[in-house]
Amino acid sequence: MAAITVAIIAIAGVVLGWIAIEMACKPCLEKGREAIDRSLNPDYDPDADADADTNIRAPLYPHHPAAAPSPSPSDPAV
Repeated sequence: MAAITVAIIAIAGVVLGWIAIEMACKPCLEKGREAIDRSLNPDYDPDADADADTNIRAPLYPHHPAAAPSPSPSDPAV
């Protein structure tokens, strides 16, 4: 009878520990589970999450500043 009592207490301890970890780490675990669900979904397209207006090949600085005058041959900084 003692072995059954020890087994029940051990199982209850594991269950309570699992519940405590789930409650303490809930935000992190949810993000991880969502990532796993997305990666296992064959219909998921990671490129579809980006805005349609975003162009990957767009230059980082699309507005070019006014052209600087070319230095003169007598400029000592050149």
